Amino acid sequence: MRKLTIYDWFGMVIPMPEKYRLIKAAGFDGVMTWWGGDDKWGDDYKQNPSLARAQGLFVENAHTPFETVNNLWLDNLEGEAYANDLIRYAGELAQIDIPTMIVHVSNGYDPPPVCQLGIDRLKRLAAAAETHKINVAVENLRRGDYTSAVMGAISSPYLKFCYDSGHNNYVDRNSNYLGMYGDKLIALHLHDNDGVSDQHLAPMDGTADWPLIARRIKDTGYAGAVALEVFCGEGKLPRDTANELLAYAYERAARVRELLDGPAATA
Repeated sequence: MRKLTIYDWFGMVIPMPEKYRLIKAAGFDGVMTWWGGDDKWGDDYKQNPSLARAQGLFVENAHTPFETVNNLWLDNLEGEAYANDLIRYAGELAQIDIPTMIVHVSNGYDPPPVCQLGIDRLKRLAAAAETHKINVAVENLRRGDYTSAVMGAISSPYLKFCYDSGHNNYVDRNSNYLGMYGDKLIALHLHDNDGVSDQHLAPMDGTADWPLIARRIKDTGYAGAVALEVFCGEGKLPRDTANELLAYAYERAARVRELLDGPAATA
């Protein structure tokens, strides 16, 4: 049966050992985590994979920083430093057996134009990924043309795709990213919204077409985890206790799994 995972930042500040214990107790098999020096939440992110594994969770992938990613497309020192950071993260993650790093290739609606300098920087990242044998998964964001530019310009068996259902629903609902990049699909960020903003609601709490999403995922042949990227806040996700939130999230993850695999067998 397909495994269920959740991003370990779901909007509640809890000591990480306790957070992973609660995630495991809710029934999840694994987590997605964060890797990078601009971590906002005060924990030492380098400890988190071992803390998760100590609770019997597997670490599916790690998300890298993205707030300054637009510098990739600019001829400046910040862009070079950002590219070098990504290359360093590839080596660090491979060393601790995390198989995939998630990257953004733009931020916002008006990034600098795609340019050869940025492509060359990302080619260096792809080369490092090949050396370390780690997947680099490009996520669909507000500007799908940047995803297309990168995926079209770089040929590497380690350049993969991360499908984000929430971004697809509110930015460009008519774009079939799973049809375009399904052969490279390695990770999912599943969440919902009202079709207007990026709310990170649980699946089926917004306007996304989940039977269609599930059908498109199945058509790719993807056999990986059902991975939720949900945050407490707006919507129906409970916000009083982590137990309630995680139970709710698990139920929705299981419903997505049923769409993909059929209902679970009963005793």
